[in-house]
Amino acid sequence: MEHTYRLVIACPDKVGIVARISNFISEYRGWLTEASYHSERDSGFFFMRNEILAESLSIGLREFQSAFGKIAEEYQMDWFVTDSTVRKKVVILASHASHCLADILYRWHSEELHCDIAAVIANHDNLRGMVEWHNIPFHHIPVEPGKKPEHFAQVEALLNQYQAETVVLARYMQIMPPHLCERYAGNMINIHHSFLPSFIGANPYYQAYDRGVKLIGATCHYVTQNLDQGPIIEQDVERVSHRHHKDDLVRLGRDVEKIVLARGLRFHLEDRVIVHGNKTVIFD
Repeated sequence: MEHTYRLVIACPDKVGIVARISNFISEYRGWLTEASYHSERDSGFFFMRNEILAESLSIGLREFQSAFGKIAEEYQMDWFVTDSTVRKKVVILASHASHCLADILYRWHSEELHCDIAAVIANHDNLRGMVEWHNIPFHHIPVEPGKKPEHFAQVEALLNQYQAETVVLARYMQIMPPHLCERYAGNMINIHHSFLPSFIGANPYYQAYDRGVKLIGATCHYVTQNLDQGPIIEQDVERVSHRHHKDDLVRLGRDVEKIVLARGLRFHLEDRVIVHGNKTVIFD
């Protein structure tokens, strides 16, 4: 994997932004390995993501950030620069379903997902062996009736302990408390087993079956206080018909879920997602 710096920008659109940024990078001998931008006419906003070969720059990262800050102020930019060699710390929350978690662990083990999985927290204990085989700490915190605040207090303590930067809900099936949604805004990722905004909430495959849908899907999105209504990162679908039973929809849907979650997580880890309001720009 090449060592690059990722410059990600969102700002009000105006003439000359691309030229100004390109000239700035060129001034310090920066070699662009990837450059993407998008102008959204409805909102009048401009979005950009550049990857710059680290070894090509004539200055270090801190100097680059300091120098670019002047341009960012001039154009009223929300921006950041990340180092591709610095891996985000990820904590995964799971339940009893294994497919999404198993797929993430496989992709992480095969170096497809560049992150540090610090721990897995689950409200069932059946996935312990799979997680610990990967030498990842596993914590079983059951959800007992009437004791959800205590459950989430333990979860939050572990998120603090592992200094989680990204939280992944791999079919966790619990509604996160508002303060954790706020704390990890734009950094907490959920996989919902329907093509949102259709079939929000519990048992979406059964809802889809009862409606006689011809497509089922899955949605990877950021978590907000509004259930299953956060900014969408990735989606996909699978065609079904009257021949499929409820259990067939569940079986087919699992394949879509794990692929969509893996894509969405990779986009996030590689800083390819820009959140704007309740929508996203994805530079895939």
